[in-house]
Amino acid sequence: MELPLEPYRTKVVERIRLVSRDERLALLKRAGYNLFWIPSDATYIDLLTDSGTSAMSDTQWAAMIKGDEAYACSSSFVDFEATIHSIFGYKHVIPTHQGRAAEDLFFGVALRPGDVVPNNTHFDTTRANVESKGAVALDCVIDEGLRPDCPHPFKGNMSLAKLEAALAQYGRERVPLVMLTITNNSGGGQPASLENIRSVSDFCRQRGVPLIFDACRFAENAFFIREREPGQGNRSIQEIAQEIFSLGDGCTMSAKKDALVNIGGFLCLNRDDWAEAVTNQLILTEGFPTYGGLAGRDLAAIAQGLREVLDLEYLRYRIGQVAYLGELLQNKGVPILQPVGGHAVYIDAKAMLPHIAPECFPGQALTAALYLEAGIRAVEIGSLMFGRDDAVTGRFVPAPLELVRLAVPRRVYSLAQLAYVAEACGRIAAAKSRLRGLEIEFAPPVLRHFRARLRPVGGGDLFAA
Repeated sequence: MELPLEPYRTKVVERIRLVSRDERLALLKRAGYNLFWIPSDATYIDLLTDSGTSAMSDTQWAAMIKGDEAYACSSSFVDFEATIHSIFGYKHVIPTHQGRAAEDLFFGVALRPGDVVPNNTHFDTTRANVESKGAVALDCVIDEGLRPDCPHPFKGNMSLAKLEAALAQYGRERVPLVMLTITNNSGGGQPASLENIRSVSDFCRQRGVPLIFDACRFAENAFFIREREPGQGNRSIQEIAQEIFSLGDGCTMSAKKDALVNIGGFLCLNRDDWAEAVTNQLILTEGFPTYGGLAGRDLAAIAQGLREVLDLEYLRYRIGQVAYLGELLQNKGVPILQPVGGHAVYIDAKAMLPHIAPECFPGQALTAALYLEAGIRAVEIGSLMFGRDDAVTGRFVPAPLELVRLAVPRRVYSLAQLAYVAEACGRIAAAKSRLRGLEIEFAPPVLRHFRARLRPVGGGDLFAA
């Protein structure tokens, strides 16, 4: 196994500790077996998300110190806007405090009740923001993207046949835009190919439908294109990214991912009417258009992070570190989604825990077991997050995939710490037949996985005796 080499050295460290198993069990019960409510200082390895959890560089910290806190038209915004223009190329750059704020503002302008938004796969907050406007979030990923063991190199591709069927079923007038998520988070952090993006762009432009990217992991997607797609191996990451965005009409961006910061986002648009309407709402809810709910120092850190994320050596290590964790898990007999994605390894909970029915949330049971076993926090991407009760029959409709995402924060954990994660997963795999499912005690109507409380089915312990 070839070890990826870090293109950086550690300058500041943060103390972490592994609390006792008894403490972890008490905390797990108190949290209702929901890992979002486990205190971070009682978490040994935190793989809940790669969003806002990156370690910033010395250059980013220096940029923050130099941040211009002028209320309007700060020099930090000028740099922020120029940097985004140089990569994304869109006419209007609108800062927001994070990605879901950009989604909410944009969908509030672009969508009407009854509209339909096709995507390769909507992530949870994107889906919720679409549905909160009375619209339908429709997933159109290729069939290979729904098969965890399929080795297709671009499982984030959108199916043109499904996209065509959506327009035929709903009509062009009900499809105000198409989205493409790069990389495809809910589908395992899988990339979309440049060939597929070009085809989707041609399809949309022929029909007059705007194409909007969910761009939060655009650099990782560009890296996969460079490594896996014929004819792309000699291009820079920035060149590939520029071509990707030239094929669309705008993007939403959570800067907490590939901009390597802890807070922030933005919305880019070419359409003047959309940008005008969004900006009017932005002033009411986020702030003046040149800061959008962010401090000048945050704008400065985002601009610097966007420059750093284009570095090939950084991306080679970043993707290599995640692939290393995936290989360790496979060696331990843990079934994972293939091939390994960009920002996370996704354990196939359905394959690992076939004795737990989808309505008993095998992925959530596995996340609870990981914390109990080793103090590791991960997140379920399965039927707790995306399952629902059919409005007509009342029957439970499970998610198409039952996954546990091990999201690796950028520039944070060592290879030894990832090996610890793999060891813990291997121990759970060896005792998997004893792991019990969970049932819901409480769940809110929207984004229930954030606040739900659960318990082992029928009461008792998480692991059967």
